[in-house]
Amino acid sequence: MNYFDLHCDTIAECWKQKKDLWDNDLHLCLKRGAAYHPWLQCFAAWIPDELRGEAAYRYFEAVYGELLRQETLHGDKLKVCRDEEDFQEAARTGKCGAIFTVEGGAALGGRLERVDRLKECGVKAVTLTWNASCEIGDGAEVAHPKGLTPFGREVVRELERNRIAVDVSHAGEPLFWEVAERAQRPFLATHSNARALCNNPRNLTDSQFCAIRDRGGVVGVTFVRRFLDDSWEAGMDDLLRHIEHFLSLGGEKTVALGGDFDGTDLPDGMTGVESVEALGDCMLRHNYPESLVQAIFFDNAYRFFTSL
Repeated sequence: MNYFDLHCDTIAECWKQKKDLWDNDLHLCLKRGAAYHPWLQCFAAWIPDELRGEAAYRYFEAVYGELLRQETLHGDKLKVCRDEEDFQEAARTGKCGAIFTVEGGAALGGRLERVDRLKECGVKAVTLTWNASCEIGDGAEVAHPKGLTPFGREVVRELERNRIAVDVSHAGEPLFWEVAERAQRPFLATHSNARALCNNPRNLTDSQFCAIRDRGGVVGVTFVRRFLDDSWEAGMDDLLRHIEHFLSLGGEKTVALGGDFDGTDLPDGMTGVESVEALGDCMLRHNYPESLVQAIFFDNAYRFFTSL
């Protein structure tokens, strides 16, 4: 089964908990994910909201170092991918293709020149904020959010210039719409669901989804329990409801997957990366065409990242 996942926090958890990426008790490990081929996985350096300035930047560097360490340990199973040629090599050799991303633009430490460092590290997408405010702007849980700061506008411009995708998951609505107005390239939401079905500020309104769709972006439907149902009592069928809602908005080329493994509580019926195949089987039982399942599980995300 082909699998392209737009977001997980696993590499940061490996660093913090001193776990091995090959085999562990986290949501995701290379051993349990080996059934997927090709498997391209975005590994995020998540920056906690209590870290700012140089502390946030050092945290980013530590997580990047962990990703490289794991590649050194498990080079026969893991390849850090920087371009389409690397994606193809990972697929050809049966390795997990690791795509490095940043969750929280605070990783820059307020210094624009560090966008060049992110590019040097192979970062392919940056979530501009986490839930609170940072130097770039306001996140989804800020009480009275504003849009991009002057620094944030420069960051968006520099990210696009360096072919690093702008990620609006976690963005407050004013920031989202300013990105939509200013972005010159397609942008994405790596792990967000439909607010029409679950009224959480981390989810996307229909108009937000359509803005991403119309710009050629992708949206990763996420497995986060509290983003699936207002009661937090969520299962596999709730994932299908969010996928179907986005498809009803013309999202056949927009919907992807962004599980958020090791950053959340999973819905009933999911224990980790090994459960993704069951989601695909569930979609096929609900009469999704195989071509559409393939698009959601792999093709849409692959097309987005190879066209940056």
